[in-house]
Amino acid sequence: MDYEPVIGLEIHAQLLTASKMFCGCSAVFGAPPNAHVCPVCLGLPGALPVINRGAVSHAVRAALALGCTVHETSVFARKNYFYPDLPKGYQISQYEQPLATDGLVPADSDYWAPPYDVRIRRLHLEEDAGKLLHEGFADSARRSYVDLNRAGVPLVEIVTEPDFHGEGAARYAAALFAYLRELLVAISANDGNMEEGSLRCDANVSVRPVGSQRLGTKVEIKNLNSFRFLEDAIDFECRRQIDVLTSGERLIQETRLWNGSARRTVSMRSKEEAHDYRYFPEPDLPPLVVDAARVRTLQADLPDLPALRRRHLMTTHGLTREEVVTLTRVAPGLDVYFEETVKSGATARATKNWLLGAVRAKMNEEGYDVAQLRERLGPERLAGLIRLVEAGTINSSMAKDVFEKMFQSVRDAAEIVRAEGLAQIDDESRIDALIREVLANNGDAVAQYRRGRAATFGFLVGQVMKAASGKVNPARVSQLLKRALEAL
Repeated sequence: MDYEPVIGLEIHAQLLTASKMFCGCSAVFGAPPNAHVCPVCLGLPGALPVINRGAVSHAVRAALALGCTVHETSVFARKNYFYPDLPKGYQISQYEQPLATDGLVPADSDYWAPPYDVRIRRLHLEEDAGKLLHEGFADSARRSYVDLNRAGVPLVEIVTEPDFHGEGAARYAAALFAYLRELLVAISANDGNMEEGSLRCDANVSVRPVGSQRLGTKVEIKNLNSFRFLEDAIDFECRRQIDVLTSGERLIQETRLWNGSARRTVSMRSKEEAHDYRYFPEPDLPPLVVDAARVRTLQADLPDLPALRRRHLMTTHGLTREEVVTLTRVAPGLDVYFEETVKSGATARATKNWLLGAVRAKMNEEGYDVAQLRERLGPERLAGLIRLVEAGTINSSMAKDVFEKMFQSVRDAAEIVRAEGLAQIDDESRIDALIREVLANNGDAVAQYRRGRAATFGFLVGQVMKAASGKVNPARVSQLLKRALEAL
């Protein structure tokens, strides 16, 4: 019997607010353990939560960007379970009445392009849990430390329907995760930093006989924080489930973790049902009301979404879909930097090549984001360098050296070229003189060329470039050298 995968995703995205969801503690990552805590996020008796208005605005913007219906009234609920990083013994979330429902990412709406629509079941607000830090090994020396800085940080959970199925389901699921990351970053709701845990994904994985409409036993894979991990975990879990079924055994509904080193999922615990959490309305919070006027204001405040930005870059600057996808995914804001560079006089093609080549490598090397890149090399300065190359003032090899020097100082490219004498030789008589000198000093190579050994031509070009210290256009050298050889 042939089986096909059926996948649904749950994306947990921390919201970019200065304070936590229900208290005034800082939500900034990286503080010493338990530095950002108070009676509210510690769950001390008598402490009462207050809803973070900024978090609600971010969540509404995310819902609108996904085409969801934002409900005027939603209700917070207590999700009851025990875990050491949950000091209250419950998490404030939303259950029966979420903030938004019924969104859609249409088929082929963007670069990830699955052959089917993916429906967004719901988007709701909740608070994050704390974090456990483990030390030692599985013996008496093992210890776990609880850091509650993250407890209470605002989250949105985005839940898709189980719409990923058939061939390529894992790849499309990972692509949607990437799409949602880009979308949330574009509307400034999330920083997209998966390494720090601000964006995480759970995958609900099942398999069913091909042609069946009935869903199989669901297994949840928790806390996947990279696109590759998500795709690999789904692929492995599908194979594991098919192996279990074909061997005549039964699958159990459970929660599993992805072990990236062993490249396999491992069992964590049996999967809870909703009734296990004993949801009930949060008695310390009133219903959340988001009126239509506020929704309209937030809708009007949305920036151009990634799909629209990509179409603009393709139609305005003649870039391919693949080039635009790469450009918009290197770093948030790099597409704006690209357009500003082009407006400063550089061609779109050359600007794209520099950003995806030397600039991208430099950002990775230094750990720069686009804001830091702007501080070291603004768009107008990069455009100045590109114009020098396109005008033939310097060649591409020299341009790389000038590029490095521009990062080390505030000098513009033209100033560096002028001060260090890097301008290419464009006087034809000077190039001819260098060629005559090279031909005179390399009689054997000239003779071999005249006997038909075309490979020696490249050697002679290299000798001219060497004599000119690289300050001459190779194409120009080839043209004049060929003319000189034909005249012998």
